[in-house]
This record gives sequence, structure tokens and C-alpha cells, in this order.
Amino acid sequence: MTSGDTLPELIARARRAALTLRATTLKSRGAGHAVYVVLLEDSRRPCRWGLYVGETSRDPDLRFDQHKTGYKASRWVNRFGVRLLPDVVEHLNPLKRWEAIDLEEALAEAFRKAGVTWVEGGH
Repeated sequence: MTSGDTLPELIARARRAALTLRATTLKSRGAGHAVYVVLLEDSRRPCRWGLYVGETSRDPDLRFDQHKTGYKASRWVNRFGVRLLPDVVEHLNPLKRWEAIDLEEALAEAFRKAGVTWVEGGH
């Protein structure tokens, strides 16, 4: 997110960046994993909005709830997570585990290249 972006502009920028990626195992047999994106907010940062990228074998809503309650949680989502952004990655899910791991990293990098200044996860 550049310093002049509004929240809707950040989400649109993230969606455009995510649309540059494709999942080759999309909806294939055994595709039970998902990548997900969480909106982060920290009003103390120069750019208050950020994105967290993760992958899971669970439903992304359940995984987000786990982060917020502290179960196997990313400190970023636990502390700053606002909500999931399912529209950003809906074209990628479900997919196989190996590809979810690859796309998690690729999404984080795509967001950074698109100018999102606060990106967590993606490892």
C-alpha cells in the first residue's frame, strides 16, 4: 500500500496482484488446501493497513478464528488481524498442499511487487 492508498484501493491492488497467479491443481482430486489473506490494521504504522498471507488444510474462516484465539497463531494476525479477504484468492482455491505452500510465498511476493508496504506471512 502506498501512502496515498485508501483501504478499498489496497484491496483492489491486492486482488490485481493475486490475479496474476494461477493454481495448476485448482479443484483437482485431492485438492484440500487453501491460501488465504488477512487484512491487518495497526494505526501506529505510517501505512496502517497490511496483509498477511497463509495456507491451510482447514477452512480459512476456522483458521482465522484459530489465529485470533492464539491457537498456532501468527502474532501478526493474532494482534492486528481484522478480517479475511476471500475475494482476493477465490480463484486459487482449493488446491493441493504443495501448491498452497508455493502460492503462499508467491502471493506475498506479488503483493510486495504491487506496492503493498506491509506484508506478513508467505513463508
